Amino acid sequence: MPERPSPVENDLVVVLTYYAPYVSGLTNVARDVAEGLAARGWRVCVVTSKHDPALPTHDELNGVRIVRAPVLARVGKGTIGINLTRMALYEMRRSRVANLHLPLIEAGVLSRLSPIPVVSTYHCDVTLPPGLINDLQRRAIDRASTGALRRSAATVVSSEDYARNSRLWSVIRPALTAIPPPCIPCGEGRPAFRDGPGFHVGFLGRLVEEKGVEHLVDAFRALDDPDARLLIGGDYLGVAGGSVVDRIRRHAGDDPRISLLGFVPDDRLDDFYASLDVIALPSVNAFEAFGIVQVVAMRAGVPALASDLPGVRTVVGTTGFGEIVPPGDAAGLTAALARLRDDPPDAEAGRAAAVEHFGVDTVLDAYEAVFIKAADR
Repeated sequence: MPERPSPVENDLVVVLTYYAPYVSGLTNVARDVAEGLAARGWRVCVVTSKHDPALPTHDELNGVRIVRAPVLARVGKGTIGINLTRMALYEMRRSRVANLHLPLIEAGVLSRLSPIPVVSTYHCDVTLPPGLINDLQRRAIDRASTGALRRSAATVVSSEDYARNSRLWSVIRPALTAIPPPCIPCGEGRPAFRDGPGFHVGFLGRLVEEKGVEHLVDAFRALDDPDARLLIGGDYLGVAGGSVVDRIRRHAGDDPRISLLGFVPDDRLDDFYASLDVIALPSVNAFEAFGIVQVVAMRAGVPALASDLPGVRTVVGTTGFGEIVPPGDAAGLTAALARLRDDPPDAEAGRAAAVEHFGVDTVLDAYEAVFIKAADR
């Protein structure tokens, strides 16, 4: 970065609703970009909500300074509180460029009042169940995102495929830059989660509506293979908006081949991926826009089974390492699982393709170039 004037204390300020230790695809993208740039010498500050009251207001994690704003109220998956806006604007005045991670209800106000250039990372459209309150919330978030995108020096999306199918494509398009998420590869793990020599299918993610896990459970139960196993890893306790774990349990019934593992901590992820023959991402709506777990699994030599949704399908489509199935199609999932079991794709070729197209350094280089260009404006 160029020399900074003395009042500037942050090269980059990142603003989003949830940040580590909360775990989601959006949160992980923001964290990995922030920490990756901090490791390159950037001074990075993250302003986020204090989603857990026990967390400190001021913190530092892996070279990133974190400021957490107390939450006044929660609506669905979002939070409400003027504290985040106030604290974000304070840090913006001490920074060179801002990165807003959308959807973010405060994005419209922040982009309007920002004293510095703004880069927006647009992750996904908000999809909520039918209902008056949810409809009002969706419209409010879309208005905030629209305002921020129109005022942004650049708009980063995980794939042009997803962006073109977004409700907000018309305001995303003028300043679009497609950069995939930084997908941190796992290390060499032990197959500690395996239960026998059979075909092992894995899911990893929050157990929420949009993930479509019950369809995967139905598909797996239809797989006539007594030695097969389905390992479902993911948080269902501290999930914004609530989990669907009870629904998944009903669909699983008393099938002893299916295991609900709960949250899989970072220090066990290597072993989880090493235990799999296939990773499944059976998402059912547009709130899923990429699916980082696909790339991480591929880099461990594990093919992916993904839904034919904008953005989600791009990883398998780009690498050719796996199968794509229509969302919510349990019969299609069963057939794809059987194909991947009986005729597995080449693991080394799949791993190489994932490294070529989704390398972390390439992603960080692209983000760094976008931020520098915006700051120089």
